[in-house]
Amino acid sequence: MAPLGNLITIRKEHWGEMRLDVANRSPNEACGLVAGLDQSSIWVYPIPNILDSPSRFRLDPQGQLEAMLSMEEQGFELLAIYHSHPAGPSHPSPTDIKESAYPETVHLIWHPQEGDWHCRGYLIHSGAFEEVKLKILGDE
Repeated sequence: MAPLGNLITIRKEHWGEMRLDVANRSPNEACGLVAGLDQSSIWVYPIPNILDSPSRFRLDPQGQLEAMLSMEEQGFELLAIYHSHPAGPSHPSPTDIKESAYPETVHLIWHPQEGDWHCRGYLIHSGAFEEVKLKILGDE
């Protein structure tokens, strides 16, 4: 697991890859994993949402297993779990908090705002969440 921290860095191409994935899968929630090292993104793994729902997600178990094995083989860490909230909110929902299983992993939540997709990062632990700063490399 990536260590707890208050800042993660996402490469601009990974940011764009996630944005495209959530836009393409809307109006259902999109989901996937972000691999990294030292709290910086290295790879994005879009994974099917087996619930096909606009208000909930569950990573396809086979897709999640393949992504986790790939990360392990390459020496990457699970940096973040991303998913979208096509109808909001921009923060973790009560269901997200209840079902969170990775307290040391950042949750990237994509939400529509002013005609585009935006994202915020959170750590979810102890029944609550706290925002994490996101730095997008290439946007300096």
